[in-house]
Amino acid sequence: MPTPSMEDYIEQIYNLIETKGYARVSDIAEALQVHPSSVTKMVQKLDKDAYLNYEKYRGFILTAKGKKIGERLVFRHELLEEFLEIIGVDNENIYDDVEGIEHHLSWNSIDRIGDLVQYFKMDQKRVEVLRQTQKEK
Repeated sequence: MPTPSMEDYIEQIYNLIETKGYARVSDIAEALQVHPSSVTKMVQKLDKDAYLNYEKYRGFILTAKGKKIGERLVFRHELLEEFLEIIGVDNENIYDDVEGIEHHLSWNSIDRIGDLVQYFKMDQKRVEVLRQTQKEK
């Protein structure tokens, strides 16, 4: 199981590959606000743990294992953003809040939050009742 730090890198690599078709050390460093040398060390670790295939001076690609984890991490991130939006968290706080909590929840908790998001999405009136409750406080 990847550590929270490894998850951040896998998620970022997955997102870059999905949007740009590739991920470079410099892109990852910029996105995660770390030094390129830190990215290189983590890429080597992710290669050792079979999340990606890395060739020095040539680049890297996610393995099937890395891609599967990346998909799940992006799903978790997007689900938590959607959940916080539904419950009325201010938009300017959502990203930082997700970054702060996503590594501290079990996958069971993520699945239950997914159930709750689906519950609210099935009937918009449920969201309206929640908003009304929030206004009354």
